[in-house]
Amino acid sequence: MKNADILTGITTTGTPHLGNYVGAIRPAIESSREENKTSYYFLADYHAIIKCQEPKRIEQSALEVAATWIAMGLDTNKSIFYRQTDIPEIPELTWILTCVTAKGLMNRAHAYKAAVAENEADNNDPDKDITMGLFSYPILMAADILMFNAKKVPVGRDQIQHIEMTRDIAGRFNHLFGEHFILPEAVVDEKSAVLSGLDGRKMSKSYNNTIPLFESEKNLRKLIMKITTNSLAPEEPKDPENCTLFAIYKAFATLDEIKAMEKRYKAGIAWGVMKQELFEYLNEVLREPRDTYNRLIKSPADLDAILKQGALRAREYSVLFLEKLRRAVGINRLC
Repeated sequence: MKNADILTGITTTGTPHLGNYVGAIRPAIESSREENKTSYYFLADYHAIIKCQEPKRIEQSALEVAATWIAMGLDTNKSIFYRQTDIPEIPELTWILTCVTAKGLMNRAHAYKAAVAENEADNNDPDKDITMGLFSYPILMAADILMFNAKKVPVGRDQIQHIEMTRDIAGRFNHLFGEHFILPEAVVDEKSAVLSGLDGRKMSKSYNNTIPLFESEKNLRKLIMKITTNSLAPEEPKDPENCTLFAIYKAFATLDEIKAMEKRYKAGIAWGVMKQELFEYLNEVLREPRDTYNRLIKSPADLDAILKQGALRAREYSVLFLEKLRRAVGINRLC
């Protein structure tokens, strides 16, 4: 088994929504179709327990995330699709990397610094509610990437620091024990859309403003009708570039359809009309994948078998590579 040309994961803490699909899932699936490339995609369930202590939620999210990737077109015969927790070499590598990672590097992690700053702003102990999972999760992320010597890692701009940290950790290990790790590159898709949610803020589970990707037809319409718009009258021209409805439409429509809709905005399309048309368009695009998703959700054993098969393929690489790394640090049989 080859090392990863492309690797990415998604944390299992919630239901995939339109923003997840447009910003991360769709670009990853498109990358997986590149010829002569080995792609690794995983459910980051170890990462999930850092910020979610609701077992049922993590379990349900893993089911929904796996079903989403397959329903939206991931070819699991061509790509390697697995659960992080099915690769026992990852936590072992995490510990090995922890032993060469400077604490000062972890002190600079954005999530940790933000948590400390929030505590200090509230006049609390700086470390209140900060677990070692939160503090050191960049090392687990580094292990995810370095376990398969990934060359490229698609990320959003807010995740670039994690790849830089991974490069630092890999460089330190290579300096101490020889050249074992490829230094991964962050891939930021500037064309990838960041969708706004129901209230105009970035679509996020944290804001409770999401539109689940495979919501029922009835609920999908309800949610689209709730999207915040301004008070412009139907006959007034509208700016498509500052409109959540248009941004969502643009993320799914063809270039000709986008141009035609821009003209209708300038002619003064009514918000009610636009919401109905957006619903109808999305509903049609998602109709077939939704049916596949609902079938998969009802067949967790089938999903589990796919993930287990992916883990077996991934471990064809990770088992041998970890043995090599163990020997490099001096952990070996005595005879």
